[in-house]
Amino acid sequence: MSRIGMKPIAIPGGVKVSVENGSAVIAGKLGTLHVAIPEHISVEVADSNVIVKRDGDNAKALHGLVRSLINNAVSGVVSGYKKELAIVGVGYKAELKGKVLVLSIGYSHTIEYPVPEGIKLTVTDGVKITIEGFDKQLVGECAARIRRFKKPEPYKGKGIRYADEHVVIKPGKTNA
Repeated sequence: MSRIGMKPIAIPGGVKVSVENGSAVIAGKLGTLHVAIPEHISVEVADSNVIVKRDGDNAKALHGLVRSLINNAVSGVVSGYKKELAIVGVGYKAELKGKVLVLSIGYSHTIEYPVPEGIKLTVTDGVKITIEGFDKQLVGECAARIRRFKKPEPYKGKGIRYADEHVVIKPGKTNA
């Protein structure tokens, strides 16, 4: 039995959960999310709780996954998710022009990243990027795509990194 899948999900006030056409629809003050429900998994809404059940051993691996996805959607429409990125390097900077993030990170050209729908992006001091949204997967994917433009390199640590990421700096040839 999945220990995660067996736990009921409490529905906070202001959140509506319904099951329609093979997906769970979670609506809250920040937005609406749809979570696909695979076959052999059933979702019930009863007494301000969401209960995820499975039809035997065919969907063991999906039981806890579906419960976690629904739980993430419920907490996302209530409070949202946030990721922070830091740009490290001399002359490296970011700026927001409308719905486009413009990065100047050591290439001969600037990189323009269009901000996806449902994401709020803020740039502070030109080197700190905050990504906010109610969809956990979309916030994480957006942060990963921005980081992928210039990953932190191991010798000087220059590049785009998560705010809480620790980059191990290698010694150069002269220090070895």
